[in-house]
Amino acid sequence: MKVIDMHCDTVYKLLCLEEQGKAEELRRNGRHLDLQRMRDSHYLLQNFALFVELDCDGDPWERVCKLYRYYKKELERNQDILAPVLCYADIAANEAAGKLSAMLTVEEGAVCKGEAEKLRRLYEMGVRMITLTWNFPNEIGSPNFDRELGKRASEAKEAWKKCEPGTEEYERKRNEAQTAFEAFNRTCNSTGGLTERGKELVSEMERLGIIPDVSHLSDAGFYDVLAVTGKPFVASHSNARSVCPCVRNMTDDMIRKLAERGGVMGLNYCADFLEEKPVGVENHGSIESVARHAKHIANVGGIEVLGLGSDFDGISTYEEIPGAEGMEALWEGMRRAGFSESQLDHIFWKNVLRVYRDTLA
Repeated sequence: MKVIDMHCDTVYKLLCLEEQGKAEELRRNGRHLDLQRMRDSHYLLQNFALFVELDCDGDPWERVCKLYRYYKKELERNQDILAPVLCYADIAANEAAGKLSAMLTVEEGAVCKGEAEKLRRLYEMGVRMITLTWNFPNEIGSPNFDRELGKRASEAKEAWKKCEPGTEEYERKRNEAQTAFEAFNRTCNSTGGLTERGKELVSEMERLGIIPDVSHLSDAGFYDVLAVTGKPFVASHSNARSVCPCVRNMTDDMIRKLAERGGVMGLNYCADFLEEKPVGVENHGSIESVARHAKHIANVGGIEVLGLGSDFDGISTYEEIPGAEGMEALWEGMRRAGFSESQLDHIFWKNVLRVYRDTLA
């Protein structure tokens, strides 16, 4: 077994802890992922995202540079077991040297501020994948989640929680909260695609050798990326919308189009992207639900479109997949669900490795 994971927020999480005076290290920590558990769980490569949250992280370019400096410090501190990936050949070279591979990514295209020069600077820093949006519109395009609908859903839930259980008002407010939640969770953005500047930047990304990542991007934006690129691209941490109707997931048509392009999508372990539960019902998450998405995606787009995109340290985890140490349990659970060892090899690492071969110089 080998593991390639296309997305985690561990660098962001560790920097935030350091800023709070609670520093932990990448080598061993109490978060979802560290280098020791990666080695124990047979990781070949981990994508480390520099995540920027636009409403609270200040200037996005300054923030991504600070995250980069933290990442570089951890690379240097752990150079005996960890090495960066700047081109495809680095992956095999790192493995031959007995080292884990780290690929640097960015989650939030707004860090470029719409400037091609900043995009080129990110490439020089080692960034090889960019999630074009998070949950805010930016100079590149728009996300699928509607923040106004999200605000209404939160307000409706809070109003329901204040009611006395068993009363008529309680039931009415519960129904209102459920309706608001479904509007937020299921309403996609089918009109707000890439901006004209965004189309130019995505084309420049492909020219440079930075993989466009359409997780979080609007439905309209997905098709715009499809139109302005020629090489494979990815949805680094997204599941199947036909299985769970959350708009963070991919439609069957998107899955087919991504597969036809030779891209991959990474199974996201977040419980809320695996199964939709009624408002107020705790969502525990399970390996069974991950396998359910994997089966659907394989049936729609073929086994070659599947990869892993844990979203570790960006989500709440659960008993069956608490962190990187859960990879063997995930492998075994998916094997029990009917996947062969050859199919699991493709899902866990070979498909993503092929995309990196086809896109990275």
